[in-house]
Amino acid sequence: MRALSVIFCLLAAPATAHEFWIAPLAYQVSSDDRLQANLVNGEDFAGVTVPYLPRGIVNALQFSGETAAGITGRPGDLPALQMDPIGDGLAILAYQSAPATLDYATWDKFQTFVDHKDLGDLRALHQARGLPDVGFTETYTRYAKSLVSVGAGAGADQRVGLETELVALTNPYTADPAGGFTVQLFYRNDPRADAQIEVFARSPEGAVTTSYIRTDAAGIGQIAVLPAHEYMLDAVLIRPASANLQEASGAVWQTLWANLTFAVPQ
Repeated sequence: MRALSVIFCLLAAPATAHEFWIAPLAYQVSSDDRLQANLVNGEDFAGVTVPYLPRGIVNALQFSGETAAGITGRPGDLPALQMDPIGDGLAILAYQSAPATLDYATWDKFQTFVDHKDLGDLRALHQARGLPDVGFTETYTRYAKSLVSVGAGAGADQRVGLETELVALTNPYTADPAGGFTVQLFYRNDPRADAQIEVFARSPEGAVTTSYIRTDAAGIGQIAVLPAHEYMLDAVLIRPASANLQEASGAVWQTLWANLTFAVPQ
């Protein structure tokens, strides 16, 4: 119980912009291999590995073509996600967390997060709502995906029903990396135009670089990719917490985090 308490404390007290992602043990597996992936909370591809905790998971699913299957486990499992592939081709792992809350003692800490994730002029909206500059709460939900090649890895990413979602328009395992990687960002049924996507790239030697792109009017962004590199894309949106959510959690703001991980083969 103490170990789980430590994990929840770490998850409840991130710095201003910690990401949450699916980290496969291998991005390319054969048809008869198990798919295994960690859930990680941190930044720059380093962080806390989270075990399978049912109370923290709303959904965990695997998609392959037109087939879908739930991912289940036992409390405490590491890696958190362990499953057999449901078919050859491009496997899509998808995860939705239960909502969690974060308290802000000062406005400056919140503003640092807002600036990093390019969430707009929230100070004016915060003041217009008559909210305090100190001692307020945010609630956040994570929507993470990962692309894994099973066998030859043929196929395409797709919408899987996450409220905010990054969808790869390029299959990184079959496309020529010289052509780059194209992604589309959604909020519910609509593309998110002019939104920031943070791009993390990790080299084979472990060096991590960070860059930023913006989506166009159709919610589409393009990044340059390199062979033998691992990538993580992250995009955040914020909205006022609904009256019901405020009553249930005390939160005045709600953030939704979309994340996508994949690798480019050597």
